[in-house]
Amino acid sequence: MLPSDIIKRYRIRKGSGFRIADFDPGDTCGIDIEKAEAKALLAEGVKRLSALQERLYADHTYAILIILQALDAAGKDGVIKHVMSGVNPQGCEVHPFKAPSQLELDHDFLWRGNVALPRRGHIGIFNRSYYEEVLVVRVHKELLELQSLPPKMITKHIWQDRYEEINAFELHLSRNGIVPIKFFLHVSKKEQQKRLLARIDDPTKRWKFNAGDVGERKLWDQLMGAYEDMIRATATADAPWHVVPADHKWFTRLVVAAAIVERLEEIDPKFPTLDEAPLRDLQAVRAALTET
Repeated sequence: MLPSDIIKRYRIRKGSGFRIADFDPGDTCGIDIEKAEAKALLAEGVKRLSALQERLYADHTYAILIILQALDAAGKDGVIKHVMSGVNPQGCEVHPFKAPSQLELDHDFLWRGNVALPRRGHIGIFNRSYYEEVLVVRVHKELLELQSLPPKMITKHIWQDRYEEINAFELHLSRNGIVPIKFFLHVSKKEQQKRLLARIDDPTKRWKFNAGDVGERKLWDQLMGAYEDMIRATATADAPWHVVPADHKWFTRLVVAAAIVERLEEIDPKFPTLDEAPLRDLQAVRAALTET
Protein backbone atom coordinates (compact mmCIF):
# COMPACT_ATOMS: atom_id res chain seq x y z
CA MET A 1 0.00 0.00 0.00
CA LEU A 2 1.04 3.59 -0.56
CA PRO A 3 1.97 5.68 2.50
CA SER A 4 -0.44 8.34 3.71
CA ASP A 5 1.81 11.24 2.66
CA ILE A 6 1.36 10.23 -0.99
CA ILE A 7 -2.42 10.25 -0.58
CA LYS A 8 -2.24 13.72 1.01
CA ARG A 9 -0.31 14.94 -2.03
CA TYR A 10 -3.41 14.46 -4.18
CA ARG A 11 -6.10 15.36 -1.64
CA ILE A 12 -7.73 18.80 -1.95
CA ARG A 13 -9.59 19.84 1.20
CA LYS A 14 -9.75 23.53 0.37
CA GLY A 15 -10.31 24.46 -3.24
CA SER A 16 -9.27 28.10 -3.24
CA GLY A 17 -6.13 28.52 -5.31
CA PHE A 18 -6.43 25.06 -6.90
CA ARG A 19 -4.92 24.86 -10.38
CA ILE A 20 -5.27 21.74 -12.46
CA ALA A 21 -1.99 22.61 -14.20
CA ASP A 22 -0.16 21.99 -10.91
CA PHE A 23 -1.00 18.27 -11.11
CA ASP A 24 0.92 16.07 -13.53
CA PRO A 25 -1.22 13.24 -15.02
CA GLY A 26 1.95 11.16 -15.41
CA ASP A 27 3.15 11.56 -11.82
CA THR A 28 4.03 8.42 -9.84
CA CYS A 29 5.77 10.14 -6.91
CA GLY A 30 9.07 8.78 -8.19
CA ILE A 31 7.92 5.19 -7.68
CA ASP A 32 9.35 2.91 -10.35
CA ILE A 33 8.28 -0.70 -9.88
CA GLU A 34 7.70 -3.74 -12.02
CA LYS A 35 4.20 -4.75 -13.06
CA ALA A 36 4.25 -7.77 -10.75
CA GLU A 37 5.19 -5.63 -7.76
CA ALA A 38 2.42 -3.16 -8.53
CA LYS A 39 -0.06 -6.05 -8.68
CA ALA A 40 1.19 -7.33 -5.33
CA LEU A 41 0.78 -3.89 -3.73
CA LEU A 42 -2.73 -3.58 -5.10
CA ALA A 43 -3.59 -7.08 -3.89
CA GLU A 44 -2.51 -6.02 -0.40
CA GLY A 45 -4.77 -2.98 -0.61
CA VAL A 46 -7.69 -5.04 -1.92
CA LYS A 47 -7.27 -7.48 0.98
CA ARG A 48 -7.35 -4.65 3.53
CA LEU A 49 -10.35 -3.08 1.81
CA SER A 50 -12.20 -6.41 1.87
CA ALA A 51 -11.65 -6.81 5.61
CA LEU A 52 -12.76 -3.25 6.30
CA GLN A 53 -15.84 -3.64 4.12
CA GLU A 54 -16.88 -6.71 6.11
CA ARG A 55 -16.66 -4.67 9.32
CA LEU A 56 -18.54 -1.77 7.69
CA TYR A 57 -21.33 -4.14 6.65
CA ALA A 58 -21.57 -5.77 10.08
CA ASP A 59 -21.43 -2.45 11.94
CA HIS A 60 -24.33 -1.09 9.85
CA THR A 61 -23.71 2.52 10.91
CA TYR A 62 -21.78 4.29 8.16
CA ALA A 63 -22.09 4.14 4.37
CA ILE A 64 -19.36 5.00 1.86
CA LEU A 65 -20.07 6.93 -1.34
CA ILE A 66 -17.23 6.70 -3.86
CA ILE A 67 -17.52 9.25 -6.67
CA LEU A 68 -15.41 8.75 -9.81
CA GLN A 69 -15.21 11.65 -12.23
CA ALA A 70 -13.02 11.73 -15.31
CA LEU A 71 -12.86 12.30 -19.01
CA ASP A 72 -13.40 9.30 -21.27
CA ALA A 73 -10.70 6.60 -21.21
CA ALA A 74 -9.22 7.85 -17.93
CA GLY A 75 -9.72 4.44 -16.30
CA LYS A 76 -12.90 4.64 -14.20
CA ASP A 77 -14.08 1.15 -15.18
CA GLY A 78 -10.64 -0.33 -14.53
CA VAL A 79 -10.52 1.24 -11.07
CA ILE A 80 -13.90 -0.27 -10.21
CA LYS A 81 -12.93 -3.69 -11.59
CA HIS A 82 -9.51 -3.94 -9.92
CA VAL A 83 -9.80 -1.92 -6.70
CA MET A 84 -13.17 -3.38 -5.73
CA SER A 85 -12.36 -6.93 -6.82
CA GLY A 86 -12.25 -8.28 -3.27
CA VAL A 87 -15.39 -6.56 -2.00
CA ASN A 88 -18.47 -8.64 -1.17
CA PRO A 89 -21.07 -7.82 -3.88
CA GLN A 90 -23.82 -7.99 -1.24
CA GLY A 91 -22.50 -4.80 0.30
CA CYS A 92 -21.53 -2.83 -2.80
CA GLU A 93 -23.51 -1.23 -5.63
CA VAL A 94 -22.21 0.51 -8.76
CA HIS A 95 -24.32 3.20 -10.43
CA PRO A 96 -23.23 4.47 -13.86
CA PHE A 97 -24.57 7.95 -14.59
CA LYS A 98 -25.27 8.17 -18.29
CA ALA A 99 -27.46 10.68 -20.14
CA PRO A 100 -30.45 11.38 -17.88
CA SER A 101 -33.83 9.83 -18.63
CA GLN A 102 -36.97 11.93 -18.99
CA LEU A 103 -37.96 10.92 -15.46
CA GLU A 104 -34.63 12.19 -14.15
CA LEU A 105 -34.92 15.41 -16.16
CA ASP A 106 -38.31 16.00 -14.56
CA HIS A 107 -36.63 16.23 -11.12
CA ASP A 108 -33.98 18.52 -9.66
CA PHE A 109 -30.40 17.82 -10.74
CA LEU A 110 -29.48 16.08 -7.46
CA TRP A 111 -32.48 13.74 -7.48
CA ARG A 112 -31.02 10.79 -9.36
CA GLY A 113 -27.95 10.82 -7.14
CA ASN A 114 -30.13 10.97 -4.05
CA VAL A 115 -32.18 7.89 -4.92
CA ALA A 116 -28.99 5.89 -5.61
CA LEU A 117 -27.27 6.61 -2.29
CA PRO A 118 -25.82 3.58 -0.48
CA ARG A 119 -27.56 2.10 2.56
CA ARG A 120 -25.85 1.95 5.93
CA GLY A 121 -23.14 -0.67 5.91
CA HIS A 122 -22.80 -0.47 2.13
CA ILE A 123 -20.36 1.01 -0.36
CA GLY A 124 -21.91 2.88 -3.26
CA ILE A 125 -19.88 3.74 -6.36
CA PHE A 126 -20.97 6.49 -8.72
CA ASN A 127 -19.35 6.09 -12.13
CA ARG A 128 -19.80 9.76 -13.00
CA SER A 129 -22.36 11.51 -10.82
CA TYR A 130 -24.40 14.64 -10.19
CA TYR A 131 -21.15 16.51 -10.90
CA GLU A 132 -21.92 16.05 -14.60
CA GLU A 133 -24.41 18.88 -14.05
CA VAL A 134 -21.55 21.37 -13.59
CA LEU A 135 -19.25 19.75 -16.14
CA VAL A 136 -20.84 18.37 -19.32
CA VAL A 137 -23.98 20.47 -18.90
CA ARG A 138 -21.86 23.57 -18.40
CA VAL A 139 -19.85 22.95 -21.56
CA HIS A 140 -22.90 21.80 -23.55
CA LYS A 141 -25.38 24.47 -22.50
CA GLU A 142 -28.05 23.05 -24.81
CA LEU A 143 -28.42 20.23 -22.27
CA LEU A 144 -29.58 22.76 -19.71
CA GLU A 145 -32.56 23.56 -21.91
CA LEU A 146 -33.78 19.96 -21.55
CA GLN A 147 -34.21 20.39 -17.79
CA SER A 148 -37.32 22.58 -18.08
CA LEU A 149 -36.10 24.98 -15.42
CA PRO A 150 -38.04 28.21 -14.81
CA PRO A 151 -36.35 30.79 -17.08
CA LYS A 152 -35.63 33.15 -14.18
CA MET A 153 -33.50 30.40 -12.56
CA ILE A 154 -31.10 30.26 -15.51
CA THR A 155 -28.76 33.12 -14.74
CA LYS A 156 -25.03 33.73 -14.98
CA HIS A 157 -24.86 32.51 -11.38
CA ILE A 158 -26.37 29.08 -12.03
CA TRP A 159 -23.08 27.18 -11.76
CA GLN A 160 -22.13 28.88 -8.49
CA ASP A 161 -25.64 28.13 -7.23
CA ARG A 162 -25.16 24.47 -8.09
CA TYR A 163 -21.77 24.33 -6.38
CA GLU A 164 -23.41 25.66 -3.22
CA GLU A 165 -26.23 23.13 -3.49
CA ILE A 166 -23.75 20.27 -3.97
CA ASN A 167 -21.72 21.41 -0.94
CA ALA A 168 -24.88 21.56 1.18
CA PHE A 169 -25.93 18.12 -0.07
CA GLU A 170 -22.55 16.55 0.75
CA LEU A 171 -22.47 18.21 4.17
CA HIS A 172 -25.90 16.70 4.80
CA LEU A 173 -24.56 13.28 3.76
CA SER A 174 -21.54 13.57 6.06
CA ARG A 175 -23.72 14.59 8.99
CA ASN A 176 -25.85 11.51 8.42
CA GLY A 177 -23.05 8.96 8.24
CA ILE A 178 -22.74 8.76 4.44
CA VAL A 179 -19.07 9.46 3.74
CA PRO A 180 -18.23 10.93 0.30
CA ILE A 181 -14.83 9.95 -1.15
CA LYS A 182 -14.35 11.85 -4.41
CA PHE A 183 -11.83 11.13 -7.16
CA PHE A 184 -10.96 13.01 -10.33
CA LEU A 185 -8.88 10.69 -12.50
CA HIS A 186 -6.62 13.16 -14.28
CA VAL A 187 -5.51 11.80 -17.65
CA SER A 188 -3.41 13.73 -20.19
CA LYS A 189 -4.70 14.51 -23.66
CA LYS A 190 -1.91 12.46 -25.22
CA GLU A 191 -2.61 9.38 -23.09
CA GLN A 192 -6.34 9.66 -23.75
CA GLN A 193 -5.61 9.69 -27.49
CA LYS A 194 -3.49 6.55 -27.11
CA ARG A 195 -6.26 4.73 -25.25
CA LEU A 196 -8.98 5.78 -27.67
CA LEU A 197 -6.86 4.55 -30.60
CA ALA A 198 -6.36 1.25 -28.77
CA ARG A 199 -10.12 0.87 -28.56
CA ILE A 200 -10.32 1.15 -32.33
CA ASP A 201 -7.38 -1.15 -33.06
CA ASP A 202 -8.15 -3.89 -30.51
CA PRO A 203 -11.19 -6.05 -31.43
CA THR A 204 -11.77 -6.81 -27.75
CA LYS A 205 -12.04 -3.09 -26.93
CA ARG A 206 -14.01 -1.78 -29.91
CA TRP A 207 -17.28 -2.11 -28.02
CA LYS A 208 -16.02 0.62 -25.68
CA PHE A 209 -15.41 3.14 -28.44
CA ASN A 210 -17.81 6.05 -28.76
CA ALA A 211 -17.36 8.35 -31.75
CA GLY A 212 -18.62 11.21 -29.59
CA ASP A 213 -15.41 10.99 -27.56
CA VAL A 214 -13.50 12.45 -30.52
CA GLY A 215 -15.73 15.51 -30.56
CA GLU A 216 -15.29 15.99 -26.83
CA ARG A 217 -11.51 16.19 -27.31
CA LYS A 218 -12.06 19.40 -29.26
CA LEU A 219 -13.55 20.84 -26.06
CA TRP A 220 -10.60 19.74 -23.92
CA ASP A 221 -9.69 23.19 -22.61
CA GLN A 222 -13.30 24.02 -21.76
CA LEU A 223 -13.73 20.72 -19.93
CA MET A 224 -10.50 21.21 -18.01
CA GLY A 225 -11.67 24.69 -17.03
CA ALA A 226 -14.98 23.26 -15.81
CA TYR A 227 -13.16 20.62 -13.74
CA GLU A 228 -10.86 23.24 -12.25
CA ASP A 229 -13.77 25.49 -11.24
CA MET A 230 -15.67 22.50 -9.86
CA ILE A 231 -12.81 21.34 -7.65
CA ARG A 232 -12.14 24.88 -6.44
CA ALA A 233 -15.77 25.27 -5.44
CA THR A 234 -16.58 21.83 -4.01
CA ALA A 235 -13.40 20.63 -2.28
CA THR A 236 -14.25 20.80 1.43
CA ALA A 237 -13.03 19.33 4.69
CA ASP A 238 -16.06 17.00 4.81
CA ALA A 239 -15.88 16.01 1.13
CA PRO A 240 -12.37 16.56 -0.27
CA TRP A 241 -11.37 15.80 -3.85
CA HIS A 242 -8.51 13.48 -4.79
CA VAL A 243 -6.88 14.58 -8.04
CA VAL A 244 -5.32 11.27 -9.08
CA PRO A 245 -2.74 10.99 -11.89
CA ALA A 246 -4.26 8.63 -14.45
CA ASP A 247 -1.64 8.16 -17.16
CA HIS A 248 -0.30 5.05 -15.39
CA LYS A 249 -3.16 2.74 -14.55
CA TRP A 250 -1.26 0.80 -11.88
CA PHE A 251 -0.53 3.99 -9.96
CA THR A 252 -4.09 5.30 -10.30
CA ARG A 253 -5.47 2.12 -8.79
CA LEU A 254 -2.98 2.14 -5.93
CA VAL A 255 -3.85 5.73 -5.02
CA VAL A 256 -7.60 5.12 -5.13
CA ALA A 257 -7.35 1.92 -3.09
CA ALA A 258 -5.09 3.55 -0.49
CA ALA A 259 -7.38 6.59 -0.13
CA ILE A 260 -10.46 4.40 0.42
CA VAL A 261 -8.64 2.17 2.92
CA GLU A 262 -7.32 5.20 4.79
CA ARG A 263 -10.81 6.71 5.11
CA LEU A 264 -12.33 3.43 6.25
CA GLU A 265 -9.59 3.01 8.84
CA GLU A 266 -10.41 6.49 10.16
CA ILE A 267 -14.05 5.46 10.53
CA ASP A 268 -12.89 2.21 12.17
CA PRO A 269 -16.12 0.18 11.91
CA LYS A 270 -16.52 -2.52 14.54
CA PHE A 271 -18.04 -5.98 14.59
CA PRO A 272 -21.10 -5.94 16.88
CA THR A 273 -20.54 -7.31 20.39
CA LEU A 274 -23.08 -9.11 22.57
CA ASP A 275 -24.18 -8.00 26.01
CA GLU A 276 -23.71 -10.38 28.92
CA ALA A 277 -27.18 -11.97 28.80
CA PRO A 278 -27.20 -12.77 25.04
CA LEU A 279 -23.62 -14.03 25.40
CA ARG A 280 -24.72 -16.47 28.13
CA ASP A 281 -27.54 -17.66 25.88
CA LEU A 282 -25.07 -18.18 23.06
CA GLN A 283 -22.78 -20.22 25.30
CA ALA A 284 -25.75 -22.37 26.27
CA VAL A 285 -26.55 -22.95 22.58
CA ARG A 286 -22.89 -23.82 21.97
CA ALA A 287 -22.97 -26.38 24.76
CA ALA A 288 -26.12 -27.90 23.29
CA LEU A 289 -24.53 -28.11 19.86
CA THR A 290 -21.48 -29.94 21.15
CA GLU A 291 -23.73 -32.60 22.66
CA THR A 292 -25.47 -33.44 19.40
